[in-house]
Amino acid sequence: MRIKTILVSIMLLYAASLTGAAAAVRTKVKLPKNLSGLDGTFDLAGERKPEVRYYVQETQVVHIGFEGKRTGMETYTVKMRCIPAVLSGKGGDEYTVGKFSISIGEGEVETIPDLTGWSYVFKITASGKDEKGQVFGIPHSKFENLTTSRGSKLPAVASYFIYNSFIDFHAFNDRLGRPTEEGGGIQDLRTIGQKIVHDSAFTEPPVNLGSGIKAGSVFRNGEVKLLFKGITLVDEAACAVIGFDSGENTLRMIRPMSADKDIETVGGSEFLCDLYIDLGTRWVRKVTLDEFVVTETRLPAMGQEAVGQKIHDYTVRHLLTRMVSREEFEK
Repeated sequence: MRIKTILVSIMLLYAASLTGAAAAVRTKVKLPKNLSGLDGTFDLAGERKPEVRYYVQETQVVHIGFEGKRTGMETYTVKMRCIPAVLSGKGGDEYTVGKFSISIGEGEVETIPDLTGWSYVFKITASGKDEKGQVFGIPHSKFENLTTSRGSKLPAVASYFIYNSFIDFHAFNDRLGRPTEEGGGIQDLRTIGQKIVHDSAFTEPPVNLGSGIKAGSVFRNGEVKLLFKGITLVDEAACAVIGFDSGENTLRMIRPMSADKDIETVGGSEFLCDLYIDLGTRWVRKVTLDEFVVTETRLPAMGQEAVGQKIHDYTVRHLLTRMVSREEFEK
């Protein structure tokens, strides 16, 4: 009888706690009068103001050994000008690269001449790919055989990070920063504190690139979530702060070593990001991202080896995208 009585008491307490929680949800938040608008609804899916925009995006790729020390770092910086579709008259947003630069460690900054002045038309599609299977329609051929301003030929991995700078830019500014066609997008975030699962959750975008990274290379997204964190100011403009959590991602990258042997890299990552969306113009004003990647690279067996070598890596990426003035873009 005592056990039964205890169980009944626990159930009653649990029911009471649920009732109390429900009542708390229904209770209107009490805010100071000058902040009362924060408990209302917001429209983040409106049309973007038709103006030319300029951006600078910097990505730091930091390599850390498992003994806890940095083993290297590269910095990739791209300047982008966007002429929105309504002004470009080309059926999509026209992007032009002002300059792409790369530096290794504390070394000299070098540019990528083949990318300076490059223009392309960006269009959102339901699948996120074009008819050739290229993510966001970014042409793979543009990143083959890249060299720096000092004549150094870039390896496939560096070319991939350069290519991925454009994928990152459009993923955050356009894939996440714009409404989706069938729900699960920015349009579903209406109130501060609201969280949703984005429709890119558990998708598998290909990451093959030219001859250096083979077909079958994929990045599998985890449970992608968006959180309406609050309101802040960026460059004196009121912005919605949208938190992004990628969930637990997995990746596989295949690179050719010889005619019949491949190098395979497998691993996982998770990244956290904040988007700052201008409430007046609906343009993304700033993006910050931190990604943590652990991989194992498997080299094929050579000669008398029974098995190939395995190399483990820990990499951290820090990304900052800023909307800038035309003057800063051209400087």
